[in-house]
Amino acid sequence: MATTEVRISLEDVKQAAAQVEERIPEPTTVVIFGASGDLTKRKLLPALFHLEQAGLLPPQFRIVGVARRDLGKSFAEDMKQGILEFGGVKEGEEKLEEFVEKIDYHAMNFDDDNGYAGLKELLELYDREAGTRGNRLFYLATAPEYFADIVHRLGAHGMAKPEVGQARVVIEKPFGHDLESARELNDDVNTVFNESQVFRIDHYLGKETVQNVLVFRFANGIFEPIWNRNFIEHVQITAAESIGIEGRGPFYEKAGALRDVVQNHMMELLSFIAMEPPASFAAEAVRLEKIKVWSSIKPLNIFDCVRGQYGPGIVNGQKVKGYREEERVDPQSQTETYAALRLGIENWRWAGVPFYLRAGKRLASRVTEITIQFKQPPMLLFGGHTHGGCSEIQPNLLTMRIQPDEGISLRFGAKVPGPQMAVCPVVMDFGYAQAFGASSANGYERLLLDAMLGDATLFAHRDGVETTWALFTPVIDAWAKKFPQTFPNYEAGTWGPECGEELIGRDGYRWHSVAPKS
Repeated sequence: MATTEVRISLEDVKQAAAQVEERIPEPTTVVIFGASGDLTKRKLLPALFHLEQAGLLPPQFRIVGVARRDLGKSFAEDMKQGILEFGGVKEGEEKLEEFVEKIDYHAMNFDDDNGYAGLKELLELYDREAGTRGNRLFYLATAPEYFADIVHRLGAHGMAKPEVGQARVVIEKPFGHDLESARELNDDVNTVFNESQVFRIDHYLGKETVQNVLVFRFANGIFEPIWNRNFIEHVQITAAESIGIEGRGPFYEKAGALRDVVQNHMMELLSFIAMEPPASFAAEAVRLEKIKVWSSIKPLNIFDCVRGQYGPGIVNGQKVKGYREEERVDPQSQTETYAALRLGIENWRWAGVPFYLRAGKRLASRVTEITIQFKQPPMLLFGGHTHGGCSEIQPNLLTMRIQPDEGISLRFGAKVPGPQMAVCPVVMDFGYAQAFGASSANGYERLLLDAMLGDATLFAHRDGVETTWALFTPVIDAWAKKFPQTFPNYEAGTWGPECGEELIGRDGYRWHSVAPKS
């Protein structure tokens, strides 16, 4: 299959960047609860430093890590090492030392009122000495069971609605584990913070290709006219990981693939693909269109939802354990590490178009992508003319790769040179790294900046969280009542259980190859 790459000149990039208005937030202190965890070191601090490098942070900016361990002065140095190791930053970067000097640490238990009183004093000190003007961004990078207590104590100590400045709170997923718990958490948070102050973060929405789905659809006049049931046969969304649970046994035992990936990440991807054009790209307009899509999904049929669990196998040439042999996992665990489902959207644009979603651990490759298969032409004029590896006319495919190599490709038929009218598929390919250069950004840069600016466009709203939980809670309940007798039902290093292939095969389709590009 031939491939043509799309390249963009550096001058085009510079001209486009020059048209973008600078977005620099007000002076702010970012307070990270659970700062001793990997997320802070690997993602949050490198992302904040990338913003500093880009000149997108105000001079009056401070970071406070909050956790139970007494890390003291070592915290800032540890964060510096995280920036160097995980942020693509070289030792000696001119802004690094100045940035590290803005990092502080406050040790406290999350249920200790004296600790919150001390934190408040520290933040007020920054207001006086560093000019942060009462603006705070509280980031909850803790285990979910601490969310409500932290929020309530911030409110009790007057840090949720300050007299001067803005207070906002960022909450990491999971936002509940079913509809009832999601509503309870949302109610707890909204008794302290107004919904406009709450930013439920999904790091997938920080990825360039996810945001580019909207640009691709609504900034290019050639695609939106065919983005409907008249031209699209079906849509596939895959979120595959080759890794296992990485030592997170207790968390994954409670979550499983459906809660961990499908209810949040994959539904966000689906909404960007399926939503109607919003009136604007303001947060409220985008949120309304996303909720319309989720509300239009037909109640899920349990027979259209399948699950799996990985057993021992070989991944990247190495033998790996099965899920039930993983550390701190029940040897008889019924937790799914793979989930696939078929759903339909009952609206004018998508009626009759099936959407297939699959997500799993220990699959053959790490890749997340959206594939749109278009309908075949009404008359296959060139049928029967083959050449080499081209056996038949293949449908047009549009593939949006979210990770690991972000980009977009389009497959279409072209005539093979020669005297025969032979048709062979070719691929026109666009890669972000090739077009714009490699980036060390991890997706949190855009989201952290938006949160500081108060822009909720790329964050989950409580209405959307509850709408998607309402869709999946019946499936979760049904699975809990009837455990599968076949677990484990796929080998690590494969593309999942046979039931996943049978699910899409019932409609005469197959999962498209998602092997990463070389």
